[in-house]
Amino acid sequence: MIPLEKLKGIEERYVELEEQLADPQVYSDYERYKKLAKEKADIEPIVEKFRELQKVLDGIKEAKEIVESDADEELVELAKEELKELEKQQEELERELKILLLPKDPNDEKNIFLEIRAAAGGEEAALFAADLFRMYSRYAERKGWKVQMLDANVTGRGGFKEVVALIEGKGAYSRLKYESGVHRVQRIPETESGGRIHTSTATVAVLPEVEEAEVEIKPEDLRIDVFRASGAGGQHVNVTDSAVRITHLPTGIVVQCQDERSQHKNKEKALRILRAKLKEMMERQRQEEISEQRRQQVGTGERSEKIRTYNFPQNRVTDHRIGLTLYRLEDILDGDLDEIIDALVAHDQAERLKRME
Repeated sequence: MIPLEKLKGIEERYVELEEQLADPQVYSDYERYKKLAKEKADIEPIVEKFRELQKVLDGIKEAKEIVESDADEELVELAKEELKELEKQQEELERELKILLLPKDPNDEKNIFLEIRAAAGGEEAALFAADLFRMYSRYAERKGWKVQMLDANVTGRGGFKEVVALIEGKGAYSRLKYESGVHRVQRIPETESGGRIHTSTATVAVLPEVEEAEVEIKPEDLRIDVFRASGAGGQHVNVTDSAVRITHLPTGIVVQCQDERSQHKNKEKALRILRAKLKEMMERQRQEEISEQRRQQVGTGERSEKIRTYNFPQNRVTDHRIGLTLYRLEDILDGDLDEIIDALVAHDQAERLKRME
């Protein structure tokens, strides 16, 4: 059953927020106004759906009264038809409200660090890593997000042994968090004279950006090296030692950035990547403690999990976690990812709803 009392409480809070935001004293206090406006925006979709549901429930009550009354037969039949339609609407609205009431992922609105690494398959894997980077860059472009390459190890044929980028935009993590894992490509390489299909893989990691206060990094735990930038993302800065590599000694995590001309800026960005990696490591340790819950999830971070296959001869993309197959590989590699991501989101929501019942 939908928790009507809880929904009424949310609606009352929404009305209260509207009144507070109309108060000139609140309006003049920017920080308070911003906080209240965000809270109002967060619960607004719930309140709108709840109000729709209330109208439908009122309609159901009226239709039932007619059906049970001594009204003429034609009017009763009309009321019965209306009742069927309204009960369908009630079911759909209650389903939508249950989804809206699911606990929010606190990282959903955050920017992300995207890491793509060539895995099995040599040069072909590196070329596939470049294809994936282009796919996510094109998707970000469609969403109006900003993509900034921070580091790259480029091969002679234009592939990436590894590439790290910052993607900035509202909801970037909420849309791309399901992309972490092993991506597999099946195609005939340009260098293959016999026409044989090769299988190669690349790994993708999507890390939410972390606030400085969320992860403490002690200066004595860091070894910082500087070097001359080179390759993609660094051609314009390779005359000075501006690139920065940071090693976190307690964990052995190594990050580097060579995007900026300024060593200071590269250090700042490398520290942002390091914070994200440390937070991911902490989260992974926490998830291992509740491993059953992790196994039930659609997959939002397990890098060893094979999640998707891109088959060129069949023009096919298959997401193995949800059994979704689409025959429009070219569009997907050009950044048309919404159909896949929407299906992953819906699957995740359905699984979470099951666990709540």
